[in-house]
Amino acid sequence: MSEAGYETFASFDGTELAFHRMGEGRPLLLLHGLFSDARTNWIRFGHAQRLAEAGFEAIMPDLRAHGHSARPYDSAAYPSDVLVRDAKALVAHLHLGDFDLAGFSLGARTAVRCVLSGLAPRRLVLAGMGLEGLAGWNRRSAFFIDAIDRFAEVKHGDPAFFAVSFMKTQKIDRVAARLLLQAVDDTVESELGGITMPTLVLCGEKDRDNGSPTALAAALPNATIAEIPGTHMSSVTEAALSEEMIRFLTA
Repeated sequence: MSEAGYETFASFDGTELAFHRMGEGRPLLLLHGLFSDARTNWIRFGHAQRLAEAGFEAIMPDLRAHGHSARPYDSAAYPSDVLVRDAKALVAHLHLGDFDLAGFSLGARTAVRCVLSGLAPRRLVLAGMGLEGLAGWNRRSAFFIDAIDRFAEVKHGDPAFFAVSFMKTQKIDRVAARLLLQAVDDTVESELGGITMPTLVLCGEKDRDNGSPTALAAALPNATIAEIPGTHMSSVTEAALSEEMIRFLTA
């Protein structure tokens, strides 16, 4: 599959969403981060290729309002936990039975919510995520909504500068993104006991954007932790991201 190639499916509400596939092995569902897409998060820096070469079929949706997926402007298209419902719709569309699940940042938050709502992957990877990043979403959401609302006036030195710069690079539809930001639900620590499959908490050594990965690993019943070089943004560019995933998923 080339970077340009993708397929589409109708999600739970009929919204057309895109997904990319690479490899022919064990299914691995990969959920990207906020304002990113499958190409940026998983394909561009070689992660999908490495995973394919390690024996996995990398299945990489473009989340609703991102990438090649639809970007509806109707608030009704963004119900509570909409990204979880989209992920479960893709699993059903592809008839995935035995599969693994991984997510980065917002994708990790979504992966946690997917498991708590009934998805049962064999193994789980939570990248770019700490314990505090699972709750308090209203505060994080407010930061990004403010960046969208002040998009044209944000300058270098503003706390929102990097978020706005990334939105510009990714050509984010700010109307759709703003709606989506209000449809992400929190997870509290007491719920994490329900995530019993082997889990890898994977984070850049300088990444604490979503809180403490050590605390997250400690709160999960069956978790290990690994650090790779980089910050929240730069860790995605590191080959170590997929190398650590492969090491865990093939153990």
